[in-house]
Amino acid sequence: MQMETSFKYIDENYKRITYEIGEAKAKYRKPADEITFMAVTKTVAPEAVNHAIGCGIHVLGENRVQEYLSKKELYLPEAEVHMIGHLQTNKVKYIIEDMALIHSVDSLHLAQEIDRHAARVGKVQNILIEVNVGAESSKSGVSPDALEELLLQIGQMSNVHVQGLMAIPPAAGSEKFLCEMQELYLDISAKKLDNIDMKILSMGMSGDYAAAIRYGSTMVRIGSALFGARKYT
Repeated sequence: MQMETSFKYIDENYKRITYEIGEAKAKYRKPADEITFMAVTKTVAPEAVNHAIGCGIHVLGENRVQEYLSKKELYLPEAEVHMIGHLQTNKVKYIIEDMALIHSVDSLHLAQEIDRHAARVGKVQNILIEVNVGAESSKSGVSPDALEELLLQIGQMSNVHVQGLMAIPPAAGSEKFLCEMQELYLDISAKKLDNIDMKILSMGMSGDYAAAIRYGSTMVRIGSALFGARKYT
C-alpha cells in the first residue's frame, strides 16, 4: 500500500511538472524548442525510478557512481542514463560504457581520463562542461573566464565530444546567474569552435526549472519535485 501511494504521488508530480514545463515553454520559447525532463535518482529506489520511466521519463540523472552501480541492473532499459554528479577520475572506468552523457566535466585532466577510457571501449563519449557561474567555492565547475580555453583543449580530443554546458546557479539570485549562463552559452555557440557543439544547456532543478527554461535551458534536472524529499544516507 505504501508503494502504491508513493507511485500515485509520482504520477501527480510528473503530470504537474510536465504541465509547468509546457507552460514555461509556451511563454518563453519557440514551439520547436525541445526541453528534456530528466529524473534525478539520487537515493531513489529503483522501483520508483522505473515507475517514473513508465510515466514517460526518458533520461535519468545519476549523482554517485557507487549508487548507480548498485542500482543499474534493476533499471528498465527504456531510459538513457547521464552522470550529473562530480566525477572523480578514478571512477570514470566504471561508468564509461553506460553513460549517454557526462554533465560534470570541469577540468582538462578529467576530460583526458574520459577520452582515454572512451578510446579503450571504442566509443566517443558525449560530455557537457560544468561552469561555476556563481564562483562558489563549494561547487565544482570551470570559471566562465577559463571556459573557452578548456573547450579549445578538449576540442582536440578524439574520443570526447562536447555537446554543451551545465550549471548549478547559486540559490540566491538564481535568475541573474541563469541569464549569465544563457549569455555565455550563446557567446560560445557563436564562435563555432572546432569539434565543439552547443546543443545542450543543462540547468534548472526542482526549485527553478521554469526560470531556467526562460533563460534557454534545454534540459532540466528534477529530483525532489518528482520523487519527494530526498532521503539522505
